Amino acid sequence: MAFSSARLISGGSRPLMNGSSSKSSINLSLSKQQPISASVRVPSRFRGGSVASSGRARVVVRPGGQTTQDHPLLGDSIDDDKEVAVDTKPTLQERDFSGTPNVPVYVMLPLGVIDRNCELIDPEGLLNQLKILKSVNVDGVMVDCWWGIVESHTPQVYNWSGYRRLFQIVRDLKLKLQVVMSFHECGGNVGDDVHVPLPHWVTEIGQSNPDIYFTDREGRHNSECLSWGIDKERVLKGRTAVEVYFDYMRSFRVEFDEFFEDGIISEIEVGLGPCGELRYPSYPAKHGWRYPGIGEFQCYDKYLMKSLSRAAEARGHSSWARGPDNAGFYNSTPHESSFFRDGGDYDSYYGRFFLNWYSQVLIDHGNRVLALANLAFEGTCITAKLSGIHWWYKTASHAAELTAGFYNPSNRDGYAPIAAMLKKHGTALNFTCVELRTLDQNEDFPEALADPEGLVWQVLNSAWDVCIPVASENALPCYDRHGYNKILENAKPLKDPDGRHLCAFTYLRLSPVLMESHNFLEFERFVKRMHGEAVPDLQIISIDKCSKPERKDDYIGA
Repeated sequence: MAFSSARLISGGSRPLMNGSSSKSSINLSLSKQQPISASVRVPSRFRGGSVASSGRARVVVRPGGQTTQDHPLLGDSIDDDKEVAVDTKPTLQERDFSGTPNVPVYVMLPLGVIDRNCELIDPEGLLNQLKILKSVNVDGVMVDCWWGIVESHTPQVYNWSGYRRLFQIVRDLKLKLQVVMSFHECGGNVGDDVHVPLPHWVTEIGQSNPDIYFTDREGRHNSECLSWGIDKERVLKGRTAVEVYFDYMRSFRVEFDEFFEDGIISEIEVGLGPCGELRYPSYPAKHGWRYPGIGEFQCYDKYLMKSLSRAAEARGHSSWARGPDNAGFYNSTPHESSFFRDGGDYDSYYGRFFLNWYSQVLIDHGNRVLALANLAFEGTCITAKLSGIHWWYKTASHAAELTAGFYNPSNRDGYAPIAAMLKKHGTALNFTCVELRTLDQNEDFPEALADPEGLVWQVLNSAWDVCIPVASENALPCYDRHGYNKILENAKPLKDPDGRHLCAFTYLRLSPVLMESHNFLEFERFVKRMHGEAVPDLQIISIDKCSKPERKDDYIGA
């Protein structure tokens, strides 16, 4: 069992020892016979590493080195001031990933690399940064192609000029490109430092017909993306929403044909909702949501309500043509809502009807857009992104997932139908939050009852069960070894009998902080291990040293 430090109760903290020993025999050399204590929390499970200690042990060290251990029937207090109590710290041995499958690593470019006039910002500075990434064998970069920039002023008039210059730089460096068809607004979410609204001609339509946007129960419209209710409605100057998306994708494919033919563009990620993710905008910061609120249903525009009415009539219960009136508010907790509480209405006849309809609208939207994406990008790898909504995962209802459109309560697998839809279109799944640890969530925000590790495990296996490729990305900035180790564990599961692993990983994101020497050296080490290369400095790491986000809102991981 490894030890790292102990805390002197009377005099602050200082390191006492390093090394290892057994639970039954520990030798300490102390200059002062003072009580010592340390506190450790240990996660309930670990995947992908060997745990040197997975429990909390309290050892009493007496003068001369004699030791005893706590017994369940003994009290915690030690009256003898000549005795020392030491809590052992659990440790995790870093895995050796040398010889494991190669997982390509991409790096997201800054959100504002292309400005609102579709011009490349600071090409010389970007070139230098890309050269540095290339020097550590990064495979490529990811860039958002913003609908609000390219088709900004006039329908079907596209300006790709800045992207062409960017792609030429990437090609000259022999890097690959992951390109995101970003049909959503940029700005207002965690990590957004620029603002790119939807095209001006679209927002003009929204001024006279705000029901083209998702709408909550209070009637607040969200202009972050278009409602799926207009997928087949000709309300965008004679075109439906899916026709608008298809025309945009087809224009991109024609404009950059040479980059497809040369294999520079290795992947197209199709934006399917807010933040480019296939979900409802159920937790918008602009409407006051804060972590870990359950969010609200977003189906109250007239087009989705018409769809709900048709579904209720077909079911034979026209009175069910309504959203839940007892589902709480953005910042409610599940137990505060009679819809989401244990035994609540989410599992009633009406609740199951509504949630089935709500989640099916999400799947139908993915079906429509991905079918057209396959027409536009035939022969190219296509991916769809799902968000990692891990808060309230340990409750029965999984309320935050339900409001986002993932019908995944504890008695139902809500991700299998989505995986089946992606399988139908030969689409890979891109999932977030692979760097988050359940232990951190439980320590800092136990009220959220979050379980990112359990969620990642469920979603990855739902995809692998239907044999579709799985890619991933970190949800929050990551610069330390502990976060990278968690990503590696998920990228290459230990002792998977089928040898399954991620097909690619995309790092969020290129920034001055990443390029700082100590951060970049750690990133270079991570890239080598993702590629299956050996590194010389594998360590035994104290489990409770995992990095944590600094702000409460940073825990959303989406």
